[in-house]
Amino acid sequence: MLEPKFNITSRINKSLMEIERVRGFLDAVNLKDDWIANMQEKALILESHHSTHIEGTALSLGQAKSILKGKKVKDVNRDDEKELLNYKKAMDFISKYLGKDKPITEGIIRELHKILVKDVRGNQADPGNYRKIQNYVVNSRTHEVIYTPPSALEVPHLMREFVEWINFAMDISPILIAGISQFQFVHIHPFLDGNGRTARLLSTLILYKTGYDFKRLFTISEYYDKNRPSYYQAIQAVRKNNMDMTIWIEYFVEGLRTQMAEIQQKGEQIIKQDVILQKIKKINLNLRQEKAIKYIMKNGKITVNEYQTVASCIRRTAQRDLEKLGEKGIIKAVAKSATDPTKHYVLL
Repeated sequence: MLEPKFNITSRINKSLMEIERVRGFLDAVNLKDDWIANMQEKALILESHHSTHIEGTALSLGQAKSILKGKKVKDVNRDDEKELLNYKKAMDFISKYLGKDKPITEGIIRELHKILVKDVRGNQADPGNYRKIQNYVVNSRTHEVIYTPPSALEVPHLMREFVEWINFAMDISPILIAGISQFQFVHIHPFLDGNGRTARLLSTLILYKTGYDFKRLFTISEYYDKNRPSYYQAIQAVRKNNMDMTIWIEYFVEGLRTQMAEIQQKGEQIIKQDVILQKIKKINLNLRQEKAIKYIMKNGKITVNEYQTVASCIRRTAQRDLEKLGEKGIIKAVAKSATDPTKHYVLL
């Protein structure tokens, strides 16, 4: 059976503890269903865009948003568009396994790959089938071969061994299983193409089925895509260190920890906004003031000039409205700096 080498460093431990804290926060707080649904939609768009972007699609985030919302976008590569739509379908596929205590099988992995690469680039990736020839990982800029995966003859045995390890790994956090699986899959590179995307989805699937779905609000591929050199270096570090996965696992859990911190921050912000909205409901505000409050919730602050624009009013009216909001304990004035007394207004 596969026996991955790694050490649980203080850095890994710290990240795992922070991830567990956010998991507890998400389980404990009462976040509105419509907010959760909205954030899940945004996360799905970001994950689909960034994971396919890592592999070379040329779509912008704006184009990806439009395509995933069913809009027609001109002047885009149709294979790029299809890869993006396929990734969303694959995310929908793994969502069926949320919290289900069922083993991960080679059949599920093959189906995942089939969804990802079906009808893309002439089906050259042989959807759902392990490769029968040698493939290589090539630097996209220099075209230099940076990794030669195991031979095609070894793939069936390696995949059987790999899947068995996923299902029977004991005394190890599901987060670590997800991270190790992501590396091990790209190391085996069992398919002709689409291995990176399949690996990231398999990692997400493991988190989903073991109760670490975090309400499907995280977008781990965004972390990778924003600094691709670090992503590739973390993967290569395993091979350079005699297959010791410690550096990769540190990178993986740090990426997830970063995502969790962002989710908690957004969750706390929406809770704060709900408290403010409940307070506002008990106070008679005019339409101008309501617009201003929504503006502050979105942008964090508002100036008198911005109030004039948002509320379509003269300066004197803006100043009077802001003073009344301050008297009612909804906002407070903050000076720009010690040397610049220019004020802006924030929520209390």
